[in-house]
Amino acid sequence: MRTGYNNNLLHLFQAKEAPIFSQALDHQRQCHAENFIRDAQMNQRFLAIGECMVEMAPQTSGDYTLNFAGDTFNTAWYLRQLAPVELEVAYLTGVGDDAMSERMTDFMRASGVVPEVLTVADRTVGLYLISLQNGERSFQYWRNASAARSLAENLAPVESLKKGDMAYFSGITLAILADEDKTKLLSTLANARESGVTVVFDTNLRPRLWETLDQMRHWIMQAASVADIALPSFDDETEFFVDADKQATKTRYEQCGVKHVIVKDGPKTVLFRDESGSDTEFAPTVNSAPVDSTAAGDAFNAGFLANFLKGDKLIKAVEAGCTLSHEVVSHKGALVNIRR
Repeated sequence: MRTGYNNNLLHLFQAKEAPIFSQALDHQRQCHAENFIRDAQMNQRFLAIGECMVEMAPQTSGDYTLNFAGDTFNTAWYLRQLAPVELEVAYLTGVGDDAMSERMTDFMRASGVVPEVLTVADRTVGLYLISLQNGERSFQYWRNASAARSLAENLAPVESLKKGDMAYFSGITLAILADEDKTKLLSTLANARESGVTVVFDTNLRPRLWETLDQMRHWIMQAASVADIALPSFDDETEFFVDADKQATKTRYEQCGVKHVIVKDGPKTVLFRDESGSDTEFAPTVNSAPVDSTAAGDAFNAGFLANFLKGDKLIKAVEAGCTLSHEVVSHKGALVNIRR
């Protein structure tokens, strides 16, 4: 018997494919998605690592739409929209051998993201259900049997990255792995960094995914020690690391070897050290009527990294991240078709 959420769960809802999912599959049928795939030996590659999940989102009609989302995947998806085709965007995860896993993989291809997937027999992909009450969102998760928990068994895509490529992972990526697999992933990323790969880490602190806060803090700092760029969010950092201010957050990550620390703080200023070595704060335009902040940080990361990869100055990259985040939170859902 398959472990994890029961496939019949999906039939409990009058689930409809989200427009973005349907559009992506239509695009796949027309273009076969291979038009997006480029030879990794010829072009620069961005490899995101983590867990993509099935999302069941409520609609005003009482129905649910079926989407696919997840922190590192969201960033990869937005980056694919922003970046030139010469940049290959890929996603490393684990999937099952069931129909929903195949559907997720098809969605990745149709979106122009190259799936680097490990297929795990008798496993499936994680699922979360969004509930709304008085405008507040709450989440229920079914992810214990997620095949993504085995992703460290397939680190060849990380090992094949070359100088100038970029690897991207998060605190959630680490949290779903067994400790020995955490060590394996971080060692592989450290080796990639030594060979000239830029390693990017979004701390994304989610204590519910960890056994204890001390365990979370330990592994987050271990992960930061192999990163060139860290993208912490101050509201999480001050709560779980008791940082007095954004400067304290930036200093803590710099002290473990991170070259660029970009401290986000919701609608407040972003703190970073510019190319001259001066601490700089960028004030984003405040969105006075945000609709859905679910993917705000993921979108910021994509906007920032798209411009960083082009060689833009940090201030321009931060501004681009804020601009994209502002646009995304003006719409419902984690994945939003954006203006280019």
